[in-house]
Amino acid sequence: MDVNTLTAALSRHMPNILRWSGALARQLRKHNIALSGKHSGSAATDALTLADLSVQELIVGALRDLDPQFRRCRIQAEETTGDLARFSQDGEFVLAIDPIDGTKQYRDHTGNGYSVMLHLRNRETVLYSLVFVPESGPHGTWVEARDGQVFCGPDDPSRPAADVLRAMPPVDPRRLPDSKKIYVVGFQDHDADRVRDLKAAGLEGYSTETIQGCVYEMRAKGLLAGSLVHSPNVYDFPVSLHLVRMLGGDAVWVQNRQPVNFHETWLDERANMIRLPGIVACCTNPKTLDTLCTLARDWNPSRYSERGSAT
Repeated sequence: MDVNTLTAALSRHMPNILRWSGALARQLRKHNIALSGKHSGSAATDALTLADLSVQELIVGALRDLDPQFRRCRIQAEETTGDLARFSQDGEFVLAIDPIDGTKQYRDHTGNGYSVMLHLRNRETVLYSLVFVPESGPHGTWVEARDGQVFCGPDDPSRPAADVLRAMPPVDPRRLPDSKKIYVVGFQDHDADRVRDLKAAGLEGYSTETIQGCVYEMRAKGLLAGSLVHSPNVYDFPVSLHLVRMLGGDAVWVQNRQPVNFHETWLDERANMIRLPGIVACCTNPKTLDTLCTLARDWNPSRYSERGSAT
């Protein structure tokens, strides 16, 4: 399967689907849709709503029906809904979905930075990313990474979604501000401690509780320098990796400073999520990336005292 043909098909078909998914999420948010079902001990990880399940059902169905090459990919989805068994079990490429990234703020109405997202990757890196932020701006905001470039801008529902994205100029990394803001996530009860560590190192740390806006939109606009993530999941973090690399930076494991890849993952049975091992620093500025690695290199790389099974 040709990667260029595959990414072109995703860029052609999926913007409409994510726009519809965002509209569904906006409507469902008006109702009491909270569900139980996750028990990792992290409030952000355990948040679950009917919107997560419904939006995923829509996206998976679209991927199943719109182009036969999509079914030849493996699929990794944060929830269990949708016709997941129709996809390859051993394909070279992986399609990954996070139906509502930022579920806790979505459910609790504490912010409008939630998003609907998908990406394509192989074992080495991320190849295509698409994010729709339904409540950023009057009609939502797009972030797309394709063909070595990043695109970010407002939606215009009077035109087909793919046409809106095609009309956007690419982000020029040279014109982006050099932010000091770092998103800190995954350290369980110690996110606030890690934020203080970043402040002591001359950076501005923000946790899930304090970040304002969608981290992918902020990164594409240069308002967020990067992130420091413990045990990143494979549904949303790869989009951060992709954006940073397209904007001239990198994502590395802090212990050895090697570029992040997807050769080794593990199943977090508490959260029912597939994760990358260890702590990852992700940043567009090499100097800031070095600071993050130096700061976190001796922190405990195990998410829990007893980790889940390897995959």
